[in-house]
Amino acid sequence: MNKSTVTSLAAFLLCIPLIACDPSPNPAPEPSPQDLFFERLSLLCGKAYAGILVSDQQADAEMVGKPMIMHVASCDQNKIEIPFHIAEDRGQWNRSRTWLISRTDRGLRLKHRHRHEDGSMDAVTNYGGDTENQGTAERQEFPVDAESVASFRANGLDQSVTNRWAVEITPPGQSEARFAYELRRPKSADERHFRVEFDLSKSVALPPPPWGD
Repeated sequence: MNKSTVTSLAAFLLCIPLIACDPSPNPAPEPSPQDLFFERLSLLCGKAYAGILVSDQQADAEMVGKPMIMHVASCDQNKIEIPFHIAEDRGQWNRSRTWLISRTDRGLRLKHRHRHEDGSMDAVTNYGGDTENQGTAERQEFPVDAESVASFRANGLDQSVTNRWAVEITPPGQSEARFAYELRRPKSADERHFRVEFDLSKSVALPPPPWGD
């Protein structure tokens, strides 16, 4: 064995421990329930779905049987905007409401934007709350936040200061896939339950933009 061969062999042997000790890349972290929830919503972006009121409180009697449409109109990595359209009499639609779901440093946030038909903001708007925990990939809950409590009280809506909202989404693409929006008011003399559900198994024609957009 000549000197050149010995030198090459020694260099190769020196490399073996380095290769053996080279750490493998860290595996990607598992997505959290909130990541999965947000991803499911993002899959609906650009589509609209029909829904209906499924709760039965007298306070919502005017909405019973009325067509409803949710339109996942705008999405980015941190915010999803979902206008909520409700049919009224004589072929008119109420297009005043938009649900805003966004990521924060602490979790997810739900806000409500309300406008009048002329595009101006309602006196009660931007109310909602932040998640308290990770929830599940299917359901996230949003207890009322301090900003909303102050707005409700300033506008004579003291009964709303215990509001708790929830949004649900089952995996899109399934035959019984569903999106639901829910308001509950526990711990209140004026106990409240409002829930609408939308069929995600098939999309519908896109509605006009919400008022003011």
